[in-house]
Amino acid sequence: MEIHQLRTLVVVAREGSITRASEQLFLSQPAVSAHIKAIEDSLGVPIFARTPRGMEITPAGERLLQRAHEVMAAHQTLMSEASRIRGQLIGQLRLGASGDTNTSRVGELVKSVTEHFPELDVSLRYSTQVQQDIRHGLLDAGFYNETGNREPGFSALEVEDFSIYLVASSGLLAKPEVLDWKALEAFTWVLPDARTCCGRTAEALFEAHGIRPRKIISVDRERHTRALIASGVGIGLLHGESTRLGQQAGELDVLCPATESAKVLFTWLVSRDQDPLVAAVVSLLRSQLLA
Repeated sequence: MEIHQLRTLVVVAREGSITRASEQLFLSQPAVSAHIKAIEDSLGVPIFARTPRGMEITPAGERLLQRAHEVMAAHQTLMSEASRIRGQLIGQLRLGASGDTNTSRVGELVKSVTEHFPELDVSLRYSTQVQQDIRHGLLDAGFYNETGNREPGFSALEVEDFSIYLVASSGLLAKPEVLDWKALEAFTWVLPDARTCCGRTAEALFEAHGIRPRKIISVDRERHTRALIASGVGIGLLHGESTRLGQQAGELDVLCPATESAKVLFTWLVSRDQDPLVAAVVSLLRSQLLA
């Protein structure tokens, strides 16, 4: 049994789908299925039940999943200790980023890491659940957007802050001094996944104003969200920069600020604060932020 097969097990359990897991892992569906079969054959235990709804983890699989997390964490500790002994950084750095994170910041860090540590193999994966992937050992660190309280067990470095606005296509709505939220409930809302910063902000708005839109179109990239809103499909939430560009182009009207502040954070597990790999990347990012 290989460590990459355990990583596949964790992702399939999380996603409940071979298809979605293959997309997350950048593997073919047959390769993902082969990993699961190899683990089940090796352990002699059925880990998943194949159902019309997808891959459902068995009670035995639940017990083994926790052990898989522990093995992956121990593997990372072993690799980090080896790096410390060698006094150099080699191996793999797995970075994550939310789909709507400032791509220039992400690109600058990846470029700096590859220049300073040429022996490192760097991979970057976009995800709606960066913190969960870090906690499960699928990522070493990553960028994500925060609008509320931080999860315990994570260290974080603030990269930048930004605003989120509720917007509509230009001229779609009159702009009264006080919004009629019950009227907005009747519109189609264009929103990203509920696990993203805009998704969480939208849920907070719905709860605060006692509404639930009749229809929501789920979009996983902000540029597509902006295009759909500008075309008049519905109303939705955008980051400040996208909102500004949409206003400049005459495409969008701002209905109201959706949250007082949101932040882009670079985060990693507290337990890896002294990890040479994580510490080196955080140091590079700090230097970029101070430049």
